[in-house]
Amino acid sequence: MSNETKEVTKTENKKPAKAEHAGERTVPGKYYIPQTDIVETDTNLIVTMDVPGVKKENVNIRLENNTLEVDARIDFSPYDRLTPLHAEYNVGHFARTFTVSNIIDTAKIDANLADGVLTLTLPKAPKAQPRRIEIR
Repeated sequence: MSNETKEVTKTENKKPAKAEHAGERTVPGKYYIPQTDIVETDTNLIVTMDVPGVKKENVNIRLENNTLEVDARIDFSPYDRLTPLHAEYNVGHFARTFTVSNIIDTAKIDANLADGVLTLTLPKAPKAQPRRIEIR
């Protein structure tokens, strides 16, 4: 094992290498931090997150003070009467919080849920979009 690998391992065993979820609050109950990808285009930031088993009406997306909160709840009632013989799939709610910069046009954020994937489109404000400057 190289010294670099040892250092990374040592750091990962002590505390998270990055504070990627810093600022997220803890909540009671079983919650998962959904796997999330964020990509940037010239005009948008596109956030996709896995929320399997969640219905559209059980997703709450809230924007306040430049903080975007996503809370997705699963309806457990279909499972109440079942006794699992073997269970590997854990079910729980999903929650994730992001800080949104002032380059985002917050009035035009769009959300779509399909096949267990929540997609948020965060349009950049026109002043933040790249533009070509003509030479006179």
